[in-house]
Amino acid sequence: MATHATRGKGTLYDSHTKKVISMVSYHIHEELTSEGTLEKWWGELTLTDSVQISNGDKYMIELADKRKGKCSLQRRVNRAVILVPPRYIYLLRATGTLA
Repeated sequence: MATHATRGKGTLYDSHTKKVISMVSYHIHEELTSEGTLEKWWGELTLTDSVQISNGDKYMIELADKRKGKCSLQRRVNRAVILVPPRYIYLLRATGTLA
């Protein structure tokens, strides 16, 4: 198994309404099988807009390469980008495929 990491800018959507929530900066880890197919993925992201995110809610992220995947977010405790207002770093957990 190999792991591939990707950084970039993308878009976070509400998974039910498909409405844009915020632009994001992300760092995604993809775990690949020996055949090179995606087995699982996870990562971290920071919202570029000052919006409220509920821990555990379902979202969809679109990456810079146009791939999309469903995920849930969990705010990382004591981790924030120093800005006013602060921009929190969220742990991204995949709840579906990334395609």
